[in-house]
Amino acid sequence: MLLKFILARGGYTVVHAADGQQAHTMIDEMPPPALVLLDIMLPYLNGLQLLAHIRQKAEWRQVPIIMLTADSNERDIQQALAAGANDYMVKPFNPRELTARLQRFLTVPS
Repeated sequence: MLLKFILARGGYTVVHAADGQQAHTMIDEMPPPALVLLDIMLPYLNGLQLLAHIRQKAEWRQVPIIMLTADSNERDIQQALAAGANDYMVKPFNPRELTARLQRFLTVPS
């Protein structure tokens, strides 16, 4: 998985969910991460549903969320940002651009 490789190479720890249902369970069971990269087009539960679920959980409300998806529909972009996404990137993405956006929200571990 290219994204996981790019993030690991950048010094980030990655926890991956295979689908929306697994992500929902992880949100309910895990402590909040430093950041969430979220796709809109996921099986079982879509990214907008997961975004709403994250923003409803008090301990997760301040977690930065970057939508990283092939969905370039303007309505979905506006909906995601209005629902609490901090940023939105469309696939295919430039790894350097993703890294720059991550650095806006995170500090790279030393």
